[in-house]
Amino acid sequence: MGLFEAFEKRKEQCLKRADLSRKGSVDADIESLVRFINEYDPFFTTSSCSGRVTLIDGCSHECEVKKQNCPWLFVTHQKCQKDDVISALQKASGDAMLKFEPFVLHVQCRQLQDAQLLYMVALSSGFRNSGITIGKKGRTMMAVRSTHGLEVPLSRKGKLLVNEEYIEYIVQVANHKMEENKKRIDRFYRCLQSALRCEDIPEKSVLEIEKSRSVYTRKRRRKAMGEDAPSSVDVHRTSDGEEELEFDPAIFSELHL
Repeated sequence: MGLFEAFEKRKEQCLKRADLSRKGSVDADIESLVRFINEYDPFFTTSSCSGRVTLIDGCSHECEVKKQNCPWLFVTHQKCQKDDVISALQKASGDAMLKFEPFVLHVQCRQLQDAQLLYMVALSSGFRNSGITIGKKGRTMMAVRSTHGLEVPLSRKGKLLVNEEYIEYIVQVANHKMEENKKRIDRFYRCLQSALRCEDIPEKSVLEIEKSRSVYTRKRRRKAMGEDAPSSVDVHRTSDGEEELEFDPAIFSELHL
């Protein structure tokens, strides 16, 4: 069996399997995105999360437990409310941790060139922790990940460590990160649509095309001169201070999968 045939078989088997996540289904905010990716032959998604705020009742540092064995006191894929967090904290008996986990998406790709395209789109959409891995059997996996997570301890052995004012502040921070997370997801979806809905058939990889033409323009201003500094990437800062690349869909006029 050839590599492409083996990939097609794995894709068919994966998409037919039951969802084994805790929720048992794809999150509503990324359902359209996941469906869109799976409609294209070179890709299929293996796991995903739209981003969530959780309050986990862990154990002490002397006794580590696996994530799946930690009770979830509270979880939401939307903005959270201070009162909901405080109410959930009353049920804590261990070391309660409030976490914001940003969007993550794992996509198996037919070949490296396909993964390169997703990687470029992810980076330009603000997912700076994305990466490509190639397994021993030649399976190519692309992970879309971000870096703006949050993890804050709120209780120790069931005893609250902070006051209500601090909890309110942390909830605001988590909600702000959730807003930024959703903006990046929307940007990734739009950029991906531009990348995959082209008509020309490429003879070069995505990275070769990037080298052969100017795709990005950096607009860094010099403090002293007030001029744009020359570079190859257009950099902006998000509302939480993180730099991101500005996407230019023109590159994908030469690509088709």
